[in-house]
Amino acid sequence: MIEGLIAIDQELFIWLNGWHHPALDQLMIFFSAKLVWIPLYLWLAYYLFRTFKRLGIIYLLTVLLAVAVSDQLTSSLMKPGFERLRPCHDPTLADAIRIVDGCGGRYGFASGHAANSFMLAVFFASVFRLRPHFKWLLAWAAIVAYSRVYLGVHFPGDILVGGLLGSLIGYGFARAASYVAARAGSA
Repeated sequence: MIEGLIAIDQELFIWLNGWHHPALDQLMIFFSAKLVWIPLYLWLAYYLFRTFKRLGIIYLLTVLLAVAVSDQLTSSLMKPGFERLRPCHDPTLADAIRIVDGCGGRYGFASGHAANSFMLAVFFASVFRLRPHFKWLLAWAAIVAYSRVYLGVHFPGDILVGGLLGSLIGYGFARAASYVAARAGSA
């Protein structure tokens, strides 16, 4: 069964990775970059404090802890634990894929980019559930995740598992932050 899922994942990767255009290369490199999103992260931190005032520190510390959990779970535990080669390191796919901008580490399961971006999106969408304009973060996370397939560095399964894991972490930490903030606010 696992072999069948891996074969489907590889076929889907080849199909999705094949949908490229030189005009999109720089855009996908941009979406996949980490440092370009610092202004977004700073705006989200500002919005936390603007909305929750002194309790914003609870949300900020919680989301920072959630980032650490999400990132370490994928990078330090899952990737070395599963040892699934990235498509760009898989010699059986060398002639079938397009690598746009380097390859990254040897292993790719599960995607840290997908886990971290979906963790942030779900965390903020959950915390600000009454403000529908935060739902766009889910589209942002999906584009960041897809950029990894486009660039040739992750299989769709890496993205799917990373995104699901990040979503669960984001939701759980958002609930925990809201619980702690409610208790601290009533004290």
